[in-house]
Amino acid sequence: MKRKNFPLFYLLGLLFIFGCSTDSDTETPVSPEIPEVVDKVPNRQGTGDSAVDLLTNDNFSDLRVEIAYVTGFRPTQEAMDAFVAYLKERTFKENIELLYTELDSPDEENLTLDEIDDLEEKNRTVYNDGEILGIYIYFSDAPAEEDDEDAGLVTLGAVYRNTSMIIHEATVRKLAGQSIFISDADVESSTLNHEFGHLFGLVNLGITPINDHEGVLKDETGEPILDDQGNTSGNSHCDVAGCLMNAELTFGNGTGKNAALTAKNETGLTAVCRLSGRSVLNMLSSKSAKGGAAPGLDSECILDLQTNGGR
Repeated sequence: MKRKNFPLFYLLGLLFIFGCSTDSDTETPVSPEIPEVVDKVPNRQGTGDSAVDLLTNDNFSDLRVEIAYVTGFRPTQEAMDAFVAYLKERTFKENIELLYTELDSPDEENLTLDEIDDLEEKNRTVYNDGEILGIYIYFSDAPAEEDDEDAGLVTLGAVYRNTSMIIHEATVRKLAGQSIFISDADVESSTLNHEFGHLFGLVNLGITPINDHEGVLKDETGEPILDDQGNTSGNSHCDVAGCLMNAELTFGNGTGKNAALTAKNETGLTAVCRLSGRSVLNMLSSKSAKGGAAPGLDSECILDLQTNGGR
């Protein structure tokens, strides 16, 4: 029997088809992944603008806090545990995540508000995302530019945006080292809770007090500062003695005792509060002598938080 020969042109056609198919698969360019664009605007508002969102679960059910710290200046676990407990005590956020980010030192002798803001822009990774509300807290190895150690005026922490805070950890540790009765965790907790009270909208920063309990700006002698019409100005701090948000825990520089409360940098960024190391040291020393802890919020501040959706 004769074998049938497979036509040559069929074979060549198949080779041509397979060859084209292989070349096409190989040479098809792969589209690069498009990086996700992060909307930072909601996290770069004024202090207190996210008060209700922090207190309630209406828009955000979860809270993610980025703890950005310079190598060697990570906050104590004791203080962070107490901080989470404080948040759960005053808000309805049950899902609270702490995300730690270790950073190199900026190698600055001190930090201005502009420099703090620039460092956040460079290093922050946590922003609002769906049901998650993002917070950024930077623990620095440098003191604040405004510090005057000779006068006993040092800044422990400050808030400058609706979800941004700095803790001058180097100053915190130096201050705590002045007393055998006070630990780093004691000073860290007092600073964190006070400054976060401002992010909650206290006092008259984002939420309006039910009853008037805001202090007034005073000069270096303790006298109220009057404007051209003879009126006083609020200082965004509680006037109830013993409250964590009391104005006596803050200090000003130059023109008055509380001037730093409303100090602005050249770009208009405001630090509404700079927590005074000397006042915190005195407060903690007094409480330690009495066997008590740092003060909590008074009934007026708690009422304001509850009225605006908090616990």
